[in-house]
Amino acid sequence: MSFVRRVDHVGIAVPDMAAAVARYKSWGFAVVHEETNEAQGVREVMLAAPTGETQLQLLAPLNEQSPIAKFLDKRGPGVQQLAFTVDDVREAASALRAQGATMLYEEPARGTAGSLVNFVHPRDTGGVLIELVQPHSA
Repeated sequence: MSFVRRVDHVGIAVPDMAAAVARYKSWGFAVVHEETNEAQGVREVMLAAPTGETQLQLLAPLNEQSPIAKFLDKRGPGVQQLAFTVDDVREAASALRAQGATMLYEEPARGTAGSLVNFVHPRDTGGVLIELVQPHSA
């Protein structure tokens, strides 16, 4: 079963959102979306490359209990996750569970811009946290 449509974005943990946004804007990226996700304890800024084909998601912690704060404490700034667009996050998670993968959530959570998301545990993907993203319009 094929469920991945494309690479959705690369998530990057940053300690200083303003500095990170300024860096990527100086390289030609444009801010296309910003939000605070209280449930996940993060401030998010989505940036698109000039062609619009590549997106980066900058993630800064809202508090010390945030998974991003813990990531930064443990690993420092850098790539935190690789996200794939899927048509149906529940169906994709079910297919991955059938293959023996561990999903981080029993049910999808709210992600950026009203999307539904779930994550595949890094131990099942060679050390990479994989995010499955069902866009809001899907």
